Amino acid sequence: MAMRRTLHFVFKVGDRAKTATFYRDVLGMKILRHEEFEEGCKASCNGPYDGKWSKTMVGFGPEDDHFVAELTYNYGVGEYTLGNDFQGLTLQSSQAVRNAKRLGWPLTEVEEAVYRTEAPGGYPFYLVDRELPPRDPVQKVCLGVSDLPTTTHYWTDLLGMKVLEKDEEKKTVLMGYEDKQCKLELQDVGGSIDHGTAFGRIAFSCPRDQLPDLEALMKKENQKILTPLVSLDTPGKATVEVVILADPNAHEICFVGDEAFRELSKVDPNGNALLDKAMAEDKSEEWFAKHNRQKAIA
Repeated sequence: MAMRRTLHFVFKVGDRAKTATFYRDVLGMKILRHEEFEEGCKASCNGPYDGKWSKTMVGFGPEDDHFVAELTYNYGVGEYTLGNDFQGLTLQSSQAVRNAKRLGWPLTEVEEAVYRTEAPGGYPFYLVDRELPPRDPVQKVCLGVSDLPTTTHYWTDLLGMKVLEKDEEKKTVLMGYEDKQCKLELQDVGGSIDHGTAFGRIAFSCPRDQLPDLEALMKKENQKILTPLVSLDTPGKATVEVVILADPNAHEICFVGDEAFRELSKVDPNGNALLDKAMAEDKSEEWFAKHNRQKAIA
């Protein structure tokens, strides 16, 4: 589909400080934006939680031309249960490999010049030990699926992605909207998909005028729509419109109007300082300890 692009993957994080260390100090990403919210997102960006939460966007460069991570932190939740839905994010950076070794962050070489590591919470990442490419170092996001042909049909015929590679032996399909963008890989896991409570969401942008047509197509094809076309407000910033879908494996997929999102997603030079300030002022651990309670395990 013309002018569609991959944007980010949403991760729920229970330990914001350790997570910041991983993305900043190990991977070498930058804090692009940080925002605090007093109540849950009406499109469930932070999951099924109503309380105070924060959103931190991290990546190797601006969201206009880089695939980034959206880190959502719910103040009352300390841990999430992983499923087999998220199979990993692959990025190319020798510096990240060197950083991990220097900091003692666990690495396992899974093939020549490719290392597996984990973000706090257990999310798998694959680091390709080569110098940073001239474009975005993030190469692909891999999602587990239970029925590869059916899911491939959904992403290609309904969402307009192009199949770039198929690997019968590994039972994977690699696809994308453009060669220069981060790719989506589907991995047949040979069984049902368990999303746990850590389930994420992958986001794409498209011209705003495509959103009603996309929603109408999903209704016509009897596909699941999690959030019909809705406007999301961020105080002092652009209002964006989104439609949130679910593929045959219940992976959440957000499509956002591109024009407003480019305004919303501009890099905030104060993002790093805002995150550090929020972490310093976060007294939730102390509150739970004072009341002899533990943060929730979702």
